Amino acid sequence: MYKDPYHFNLARYMDPARFEQIRSFADQLETPVLIIDLDLVKAKYQELHASMPLSQIYYAVKANPMDEVICRLYELGSNFDLASRYELDQMKRLGIPPERLSYGNTIKKTLDIRYFHEQGVRLFATDSEYDLENIAKHAPGAQVFFRILTEGTGADWPLSRKFGAHSDLLYHLIIKAADLDLIPWGISFHVGSQQRDIGQWDDAIARCKYLFDAVAEEGIELKMINIGGGFPANYVDSTFSVQEYADEIMRFIREDFGDNLPQLIMEPGRSLVADAGILVSEIINITRKAKNNLYRWVFLDVGKFGGLIETIDESIKFPIYFPHEGLADEVILAGPTCDSMDIMYESYKYHMPETAQPGDRVYIFTTGAYTQSYSSVSFNGFPPLKSVVFSNL
Repeated sequence: MYKDPYHFNLARYMDPARFEQIRSFADQLETPVLIIDLDLVKAKYQELHASMPLSQIYYAVKANPMDEVICRLYELGSNFDLASRYELDQMKRLGIPPERLSYGNTIKKTLDIRYFHEQGVRLFATDSEYDLENIAKHAPGAQVFFRILTEGTGADWPLSRKFGAHSDLLYHLIIKAADLDLIPWGISFHVGSQQRDIGQWDDAIARCKYLFDAVAEEGIELKMINIGGGFPANYVDSTFSVQEYADEIMRFIREDFGDNLPQLIMEPGRSLVADAGILVSEIINITRKAKNNLYRWVFLDVGKFGGLIETIDESIKFPIYFPHEGLADEVILAGPTCDSMDIMYESYKYHMPETAQPGDRVYIFTTGAYTQSYSSVSFNGFPPLKSVVFSNL
């Protein structure tokens, strides 16, 4: 049992003065509620853009689709990567032009391909022959980029197996795309979300170079590499800085392509919005399962089904702040639903001050990405996670 004095390094995750502003704002709101600091979204975008000025940013809308987030990023110059026609409808409603959009999902209905094309979107991802033929039929003349299969090794949230294809298959798809009067535009990959091994980009970029050279021998000149997402957010486990990621990735690209650099696109999601989110929760109960159990169970009013689905297998470890003093207990954290799966952290023990009580508020940092957009509609009758924005601008 951990019994050192409880200490949470608040300054690692947010300026303490800024946190007190947000905490005061949150005092007026019912929990659970996600608060998005729009000023920090802006700062994260500017940091990434300054680190990789040669790359166009296509924000992955699925990470956090709040209108306020989309509008702030649009004002800053961002483009947007979409996964469905429903996201496209949102872009239309917000007045974002189609030339700022890409259809990056490789799994799509023919009706949706046609709809994107009718709305003026011209940039499509693919990784299969059937999908490519559908693009040719329903989005004639489109620019197409081809997604390489990656393993996602080193990522907290891997994106392997389901998306992409091996280089030998992509080679034939690129050749076929030209025969179908599509425009073979480039190669894409995603090395996994919250990727801690920067070297994964090296391998993927080398495979892009192979395909660029192979299809060039057939008279096809590819123009673009989409390096996907994977840039880090500030969770419990440390990562390199955004600048260190950017410097290494650009080194890999220059080593393979020299001075003849392709157009570069990236699709960040988590790295732009995760750090901007604080999920404010409440302790429902603190208990033990038996008289002599070593660990106390702490039940919060938010769990896997309320937005913390990335705690599956304890993959993403969110920083959690209990604003109390005293000795620290190691605890098990669980959510409020009638489902035994709704346990966030049991193997990895979080520290909670022994003075914490039911009814206290708890602040979960780095929750701006993949929380509200993952929350269930009405499991156990609970509504989707409520979210609001905070800004001094």
